[in-house]
Amino acid sequence: MIKTTQELALMAEAGRLLASVFGMLDRTPLVGMSTLQVDTMVERFIVDRLQARPASKGQYGYGFVLNASVNDVVCHGVPGANVVLRDGDIVNFDITLEKNGYVADSSKMYLVGDVAPSARRLVQVTYEAMWKGIRAVRPGARLGDIGWAIERHAKRNGCSVVREYCGHGIGRQMHEAPQVRHFGERGTGLVLQEGMVFTIEPMLNGGGRSVRTEADGWTVVTRDGSLSAQWEHTVAVTKDGVAVLTLRPEEAGMVARAAA
Repeated sequence: MIKTTQELALMAEAGRLLASVFGMLDRTPLVGMSTLQVDTMVERFIVDRLQARPASKGQYGYGFVLNASVNDVVCHGVPGANVVLRDGDIVNFDITLEKNGYVADSSKMYLVGDVAPSARRLVQVTYEAMWKGIRAVRPGARLGDIGWAIERHAKRNGCSVVREYCGHGIGRQMHEAPQVRHFGERGTGLVLQEGMVFTIEPMLNGGGRSVRTEADGWTVVTRDGSLSAQWEHTVAVTKDGVAVLTLRPEEAGMVARAAA
């Protein structure tokens, strides 16, 4: 569970490469694209340009490089040729990448075209909640501190936290100990130590927190049809606090700002 300095350096490299995948997506006009087209484009970029491996493909029998969760899809949205991104949609792309034996995991919300203010607000509140959780990470803190910070921000802004899915340790395997819940009580749970690496990936709903899984066995949607949003980063506990291994260039300074 505790990573060495060398392992952290390798994970940081995987995280840097994964951040560049989102940089490529940022430059891509998404309106009218199918999520399967996005999946194919991301796979080519990871394999051909980055000389890395898309870690999700083949994991647990999953056949795609990414999850594409649109509107009321909470997580694990399966890419499809018939899932076309339309003006006004919100979509989460959840992508993993393995380089030199270590995996990085991150996701980002995209606003497709002209998005309604309520949807924009949900996306923003979820982003803020993730950063509240990240800012709680430091040696001696507890896992419950992360969940407490996320849940408090969500509730203050009228959003609900999905409880069925959580963050996770990560390293040579995509899913390692510990589990990182996005709700909880301050001062409870595992004590954080320097060298731990895990994901923080809250899923917030605009309505109730209840979810259901569709017939494909993967796609999770809100029970009430309300919109859902998610953001994710891979983080490491450092001597002085936290390092975000999948940090994107536009996020410089976010760790400090999230404390406000």
